[in-house]
Amino acid sequence: MTDVVSEEDEGRATRKPRAELALKTLHTDPGSPERLRSVLELTLVYGGATLALVYAPGDRGDQLCLIESAGVPRSLYGVRDSYPLSGGSPAADAYRAGRPRWLGPRELTAPAGARRPPAGDFWLAALPLPPDPRGGGCLVAVSESPGGFGTDDRECLELFAGAVSFPPTSGTGDLEALSISSFTLALDSGRVEVDDEVLELFGLDPADFDGKVETLLSMTVPEDLPTLMSVVEADHMSLGERELEFRIGRPSGEQRWLRLRARLLPAADGRPSRLVGAVADASNLRPSGNEVTRVQRLAAALATAGTVHDVGQAVVTALRRPLAADRIAVAELEGERLVVTVLDPPEPEAWPEVWRTEWRSDWPDAPVRSMPTLEAALREGRAVIRPAGTPLEPALADVGPGGLAVLPLPAGGRMAGVCLIGWDTPHDFGPDERTLLTASAGLAGQALMRARAFDAEHELVGMLQRTLLPRRLPPLAGAEAVARYLPTTAGLEVGGDWYDVIPLPDDHVALVIGDVQGHNAQAATLMGQMRTALRAYAVEGHPPDVVVSRANRLLMGMETGLFATCCYVDVDMAEGTAWCVRAGHLPPVLRRPDGTTDILVTEGGPPLGVITQADFPMSPLPLQPGTVVALTTDGLVESAELDLEDGLRRLAGQLAAADPAHLGLVADALLADANRSDDVALLLMRYDGLDLRPLRESWTVWRVPEAVRHARRFTRRALRAWGVTDEPDAILLIVSELVTNALVHTDGQVRLDLTLINNRMRVAVADISPRTPIKPTSIGWEATGGRGILLVEALSATWGTVPVSGGKQVWAELTLTEPVGD
Repeated sequence: MTDVVSEEDEGRATRKPRAELALKTLHTDPGSPERLRSVLELTLVYGGATLALVYAPGDRGDQLCLIESAGVPRSLYGVRDSYPLSGGSPAADAYRAGRPRWLGPRELTAPAGARRPPAGDFWLAALPLPPDPRGGGCLVAVSESPGGFGTDDRECLELFAGAVSFPPTSGTGDLEALSISSFTLALDSGRVEVDDEVLELFGLDPADFDGKVETLLSMTVPEDLPTLMSVVEADHMSLGERELEFRIGRPSGEQRWLRLRARLLPAADGRPSRLVGAVADASNLRPSGNEVTRVQRLAAALATAGTVHDVGQAVVTALRRPLAADRIAVAELEGERLVVTVLDPPEPEAWPEVWRTEWRSDWPDAPVRSMPTLEAALREGRAVIRPAGTPLEPALADVGPGGLAVLPLPAGGRMAGVCLIGWDTPHDFGPDERTLLTASAGLAGQALMRARAFDAEHELVGMLQRTLLPRRLPPLAGAEAVARYLPTTAGLEVGGDWYDVIPLPDDHVALVIGDVQGHNAQAATLMGQMRTALRAYAVEGHPPDVVVSRANRLLMGMETGLFATCCYVDVDMAEGTAWCVRAGHLPPVLRRPDGTTDILVTEGGPPLGVITQADFPMSPLPLQPGTVVALTTDGLVESAELDLEDGLRRLAGQLAAADPAHLGLVADALLADANRSDDVALLLMRYDGLDLRPLRESWTVWRVPEAVRHARRFTRRALRAWGVTDEPDAILLIVSELVTNALVHTDGQVRLDLTLINNRMRVAVADISPRTPIKPTSIGWEATGGRGILLVEALSATWGTVPVSGGKQVWAELTLTEPVGD
């Protein structure tokens, strides 16, 4: 069923096309009781009816008997279980004439004991059903809307009348197809006479039953007891038919749905005296008997949910197992973006590839417009169910290949978020499931709004910090990195923790984590400035100690009165080595491939912003493929109840017990017991090593008359050692031009670097001048220079320049067409 919320008046003009679409999306078997009930529910949604019933000829052929109903109790309007075919009832008239009857209050007469609606008026429609082997039937609908059934209502009712198909049962309805047992209740004494079938349904031994109705009522599920009591208490009754469904808890612990049909019989004085009827096992008509309980449990869980993440977890707990869903995602709506807060299951492999590669480094944070299915559901504010085989955008197609439920979470006239529920195998949605989904969506939406209102300033903090922190971590050759950030929940303060992953030339990567003193807007602003400064110094090509030293001098010059701690790790992916610099920060924790862990308490310098002329020594970190490097801030390992040393040891123990194959799960597990009185940053990197290590050679070019010839000879010797036979002249010419330019236009040391990887040759020449070479726009015949860069551009596939440690590096790359020899 596509739409599960009723239409507003302004949308009535489009109801028939949408009703047709709703019929097409019903996936229950034709003729099944579930489909018949679904059609009647659609009649309530689109036909403007408060009660819908289907009648068919009985086995004897002289009466129209009730098959199924939906809506308010039919006793409110005096509607009966059966009508004589020869009588003058609207149902019999429409059946005999083969055309609809539309009756208003003037044509209707309420039988004795029937209650009129508050306004005193109601309208009734009776429409004949298409002929079938059973002889057709009649659809009856009742409405309390002013003016009765309008044009759109009538079109939809005629549409649904044509869609009715009967279950393969006898003419007295689906109750007779079930195991039926009878009872008689004396209202004055409370004594009940039941047959053995009733006791079997309740799971009672006939020898142990005391004959009291209270014994049977005590087995009723508490939520259903008030409705059942309204039937068996004489003070709340009037003469006529009664029908309802209720749940019982059998002595075995099993919960079962029962359907009750009963009639009140009067005594001599006309007052109700006895209740006679039948009870049937209706469990096969109810996909699940615990929807009310589940909604109540969800409401209780949401009442104590203090964060958006808690709300998502409560929704997952309430829905995934009862619906036998394969995955659930809960996302909150921030402006025009959806931010996923909870995924179940959490394993990355359980979700579409696009969620992990094209959006965020961990989980999606995507604009609503990129997902038309979600955008339409949020815009219309209605739950949508997409059956198996429905074409969907790539971001959603694999969430529910067997069926996808999209539940907007409404609250206060707006959308707070959305819940996605997916199945891998084709899934049919029963009416009880749709009711559960709709009720849960409303509860979750309200809870999301409460969580936002309770933590409004935290949301502002989170938005500010998400802006200052990296939106995504870069993909790394030979490694995988994940990061997590948790703002503090104590008070309404902004934290200063940050992290960064910086790709550098020559297969190097810088891992950075830091913490600015204080919890306020100034700390958060300074955090963004320090992250930017460290990134800028690192990209310039400075070694780790120089990067941290320059950041220290910058912070001293800003005169903020704040200090910051920092840990900077430069990893050489090709060599499997790393250099660590600590500025008053926690040491890295390493998990070895064999599962052992080390807390690397290396020599470090003072925090940034304390001493201008401070030393920041570098310490080596040997890495093996499979090693995990963990960098964190003190919020994870220190609290009022936990010493720093004990916290580091606990972190090392948790890291040793974790599976490094899924770093995202490892990070989530490490943060499970985080101290939320302080903000927490966590950065993990698993070093795997490069599949193909680059070949490298370096040469310091001395300023001698034959420097260029020496550089060419060094290059020729390296190419011969690597087995490079393709484009040697072009490579040598590029070396000559770049070395010549560096010697002629700069002073100081010149370094030549050669790198070969994947049949791609890179020539780089570094000098101490920051001035970038300029390519001339035109060169005359009389010009004596300026052709070098043009030659480099013509001979190479690409070229460029990057700043390195106070100077620059000019580089050029060539693609070799012939394979490199051994």
